Amino acid sequence: MLHSPAMDARIRDLSRKLEEFHPRITSCHVVVDELDRHKHKGNMFDVRVDVHVPGAEIVASHQQHEDAYAAINAAFDVVIRQIEDCVRKKRGLQRHRGDSEDIANP
Repeated sequence: MLHSPAMDARIRDLSRKLEEFHPRITSCHVVVDELDRHKHKGNMFDVRVDVHVPGAEIVASHQQHEDAYAAINAAFDVVIRQIEDCVRKKRGLQRHRGDSEDIANP
């Protein structure tokens, strides 16, 4: 899809926000793809976010959303959760099903 200055600014803002969750991000690549397969519903958007941190590659996507900005926000939400899980694993903390809060350090 063609670049939009507003969409580029939103992606840059969300990319900078990722540094709050992991300060050692080495790269962040975002692809917004406009899918026109659903003519009866209007165009759909697919967003893929690839983030590289030392020792890991985090990939998230949000497929087929009618609003490009909502798809971008949803994909970045998934990336943030994956980065938080990566940081927890590195610290030796595991998140278990049903846990509503992080496990505190002993």
